[in-house]
Amino acid sequence: VEAGIDNLEHGFFTNTDYDQDRAPDSCPSDFRNSLLDIDLDSDEVRSTFQSMIDAGVPMTSTLAVYEMYVPNRPPLDQRTLDAMSEEVRGDFLLTRASIAEQNSDLWTRIFPKAQAFERAFVAAGGMLASGVDPTGYGGALPGYGDQRNYELLREAGFSAQETVRIMSLNGAKVLGIEDETGSIEVGKTADLVVIAGVPDLRPEDIKGVKLVFRDGIAYDSAALIESVRGQVGIR
Repeated sequence: VEAGIDNLEHGFFTNTDYDQDRAPDSCPSDFRNSLLDIDLDSDEVRSTFQSMIDAGVPMTSTLAVYEMYVPNRPPLDQRTLDAMSEEVRGDFLLTRASIAEQNSDLWTRIFPKAQAFERAFVAAGGMLASGVDPTGYGGALPGYGDQRNYELLREAGFSAQETVRIMSLNGAKVLGIEDETGSIEVGKTADLVVIAGVPDLRPEDIKGVKLVFRDGIAYDSAALIESVRGQVGIR
């Protein structure tokens, strides 16, 4: 924050600040166990939050990427498997099976703590956004990974309204385009999603996308998904 960053990606999962064994000016090779020792109510954590808030530095959540390291999570999604090329799908399933076979409880314990870290940051007054990236081992696809993030943020204790804001307007603010998009307002770009269901009551209904409006033009979600079947990993 003091160096002038404008956003903190990934939040808790990549946080080495509180690793007591970290050598100056070096990145530890494995600091996961240190994450379990962090007291979210400690002065250190509160100081970090306050420094970010005072400097206007938001945090971007990527829960869907890291959930894949928890044994047998997330539930296998056929849509995701169908979108992958045969080679990518095979590698993904092998890695997932290996994680399940090892059955380590490390990530099972870290993951809910990371969710609580994000909740605490927002409760302190911080701005949280959300997204996915191509890291991990390939199971958090664009779009689908974002939908999973919605479910995971709800699981973390955020309301439906809070989660929608995190995934829309807050993201636009992080990118500096909140005057153009991120919320439904007269004069803003018509980027809209039409969902069949009640995702405020059933978070899994977030997957029921029927139409996507991009700059006012409507696209059929099912047709778009079919057009890229088996293409992830190829193009």
